[in-house]
Amino acid sequence: MPNRVKRRRGGKRALPGLALVLAFAAAGVVAGVRYGRVPDLPGLPDLPARPDTTAEETAEPALSPAEAKAALARLETLPVRPRDPKDGYSRDAFGQRWADVDRNGCDTRNDILARDLVDRETKPGTRGCVVIAGTLHDPYTGRTLSFAKRDAQAVQIDHVVSLSNAWQTGAQALDPERRTALANDPDNLLAVDGPTNEAKGDDDAAEWLPPDPRYHCAMVARQIAVKAEYGLWVTPDERSAMARTLKGCVGR
Repeated sequence: MPNRVKRRRGGKRALPGLALVLAFAAAGVVAGVRYGRVPDLPGLPDLPARPDTTAEETAEPALSPAEAKAALARLETLPVRPRDPKDGYSRDAFGQRWADVDRNGCDTRNDILARDLVDRETKPGTRGCVVIAGTLHDPYTGRTLSFAKRDAQAVQIDHVVSLSNAWQTGAQALDPERRTALANDPDNLLAVDGPTNEAKGDDDAAEWLPPDPRYHCAMVARQIAVKAEYGLWVTPDERSAMARTLKGCVGR
């Protein structure tokens, strides 16, 4: 399935059994899943580090077979049904964009940049809130990217379960406060390569997986955890793709 590009401080809790670094060997297109395209750049660097440390000090272990099994077990608890129509969806249905839901004085976008970037610089006079530069070890492509606020779209904040997908798989039934929480939940947000985020759009795991296959299982496990947290369902194809991906981790 061809790749299509559409011109479009820390989290409060960790996902159960979820690692952000994954050594998982796979590539290409399987059962109709569209993988993002990795640009021809050398090297596959370590994935995201935590604030004020180096990547080597904070690299998390790969998703273990036990953790993959736990994600598979959680997948079994999710309802399975087709997507609802997208009718009525708007970004405004999920509350103020990048609200300060944790009341730390910084908006969610800058919280995630502060969590996911290393070698950060912040704007003077903003109490360390506004991130203006840094380095991202991008989990979707495996590349190391430079972030600068003047070219902010080069690094974007992805909703791992997109808000449109959430709307079509149960979020319509959530109250406005809960939808705002979903849109700003650190567990559902990652700083990633901008063009890759745009290519993902509102696709689910049956339609798109990251260019770097080492992150496939971790991303699927994260999506399952978010959907379980907010009472969302998966489609039959999505469930099959998630199970197939995680079984590849269980068996390694």
